[in-house]
Amino acid sequence: MTTEIAIYLAAIAVLLVLSAFFNGAETALTAASRARMLQLEQDGNRRANLVNRLLDKPEKMIGTVLLGNTLVDVLASALAANLAVTLVGEVGVAYATAIMTLLIVIFAAVLPKTYALSGPDRAALLLAPPMRWIILLLTPFTMLIAFVVRQLLKLTPSKADDDANILARHEELRGTIELSQREGAVGKGDAHMLGGVLDLGQLQVGDIMVHRTNMEMVNAADLPAEIVKAVVGSQYTRVPVWRDKPENIIGVLHTKDMLGALAANGWNVARLDITSFLGTPWFVPEQTSVKTQLNAFLKRKAQLALVVDEYGDVQGLITLEDILEEIVGQISDEHDTPDATIRAQSDGSVLVDGTVAVRDLNRQMDWELPDEEATTVAGIVIHEAQTIPEPGQTFNFHGYRFEVIRKQRNRITAMRIKPLTPRSATTDDGGPASG
Repeated sequence: MTTEIAIYLAAIAVLLVLSAFFNGAETALTAASRARMLQLEQDGNRRANLVNRLLDKPEKMIGTVLLGNTLVDVLASALAANLAVTLVGEVGVAYATAIMTLLIVIFAAVLPKTYALSGPDRAALLLAPPMRWIILLLTPFTMLIAFVVRQLLKLTPSKADDDANILARHEELRGTIELSQREGAVGKGDAHMLGGVLDLGQLQVGDIMVHRTNMEMVNAADLPAEIVKAVVGSQYTRVPVWRDKPENIIGVLHTKDMLGALAANGWNVARLDITSFLGTPWFVPEQTSVKTQLNAFLKRKAQLALVVDEYGDVQGLITLEDILEEIVGQISDEHDTPDATIRAQSDGSVLVDGTVAVRDLNRQMDWELPDEEATTVAGIVIHEAQTIPEPGQTFNFHGYRFEVIRKQRNRITAMRIKPLTPRSATTDDGGPASG
């Protein structure tokens, strides 16, 4: 009897050690510094190479931890319950449950996770080799579980989760960036850039394009001297050229090509044939994701594309610089005109042009205006008010006060925006504050 009890206790102890191993390995591998591991791998550290291989496929590691941890915890609890029933009868199940809960929480969860977090890089290098063999051993079982769960998900009404990686640990990168910024580990500018990179796949080119009403273009029917004067006076090196009507873009004029053509004909502007050196216009749908468009720019070695809607009508243009500005913020050079579209006032309000993008305003003022339903500040007011307001009208939306300053025809051209005080925000009903 004494030998049987000793075997039970030894088996339970081994299973608790395995549970501690799984918890510690998961914490160490997920908390390890990728930069440090990459550096060690480049220095020839084989264990660092193994850590990086495990982190490249986190779903396998997490799946193994979930399966292994569940197996050893359930088995340890079952053995403890069986031993307790043998020793003290049916009431032993309650004793075993209480004791095993304390042992698992303290010795198999809290302690190993704490040790792993105190030195994640060192712990990851130590635990990666055995973790690799356990992953290989349990891979058939994790694949079977993943297959069964996916089949069950296909029976649910929603299909959004059918292709989800159910064993992957989805880290909330944006939350990590914001937390690092609050803790001072990441600067505000760096946080904006990292957030901009994450947003590229969610944005469409229609969200960040230069609208057709703000495009600088030239008419192919104008005199060559007028075209040269317009291009030289522009802050852009690439200018769309239209014929008959502005929507009919026939090409893109590059200032370098224009100067080359002028040099070739002896700088005789009157003899300049603009259409002879125009670049072929590149049209892209406005629903194209910004990330896809960035890759297309890099692949085609182009920097400008014209954006069209579902009917093929030109809605605006997008440049490589527009996409880069979504990451790094406003890019200006010595030829850019000063940007006065966002003007902070001494009373805490901001004067903005109606065409200012909500994202640009949020970034510059560190605000949180929503940009899901409207891309411009004028669009927010029109969307929320469900009408085109008149100058002088004010509205309270999303914790901010919007005042219409100027309007041209049906376009809001200037607005004043000011954050509401906490007291005003709590009483805001979302409707017009005054007529």
